Amino acid sequence: MSVVMSMNWAGVTPEQYDVVREAVGWEESAPVGGEVHVAWFDERGLQVIDVWESEQAFQAFFAERLAPAIEKAGISGAPETGFSPLYRRFVAPGVSGAA
Repeated sequence: MSVVMSMNWAGVTPEQYDVVREAVGWEESAPVGGEVHVAWFDERGLQVIDVWESEQAFQAFFAERLAPAIEKAGISGAPETGFSPLYRRFVAPGVSGAA
């Protein structure tokens, strides 16, 4: 069953996010088990909502691909993350790819 992962990473900037995104290349080489990724910034920092095939798939991606790039980008601290079973997903017709 797919899960929804929510993440709040205080203090992370758009510039740091872009460094990590480019280093990891998840838009060019999608992570195994990753289904949907949405990110934005507010007064607290980076906010993310992802859908993964399992929590284990996210943890593997984090350990193998994301953590090394985060360290390289100089991001400190740890994110607050939570996982919940996905109940329903809808993607509007014609919506695809990265924006």
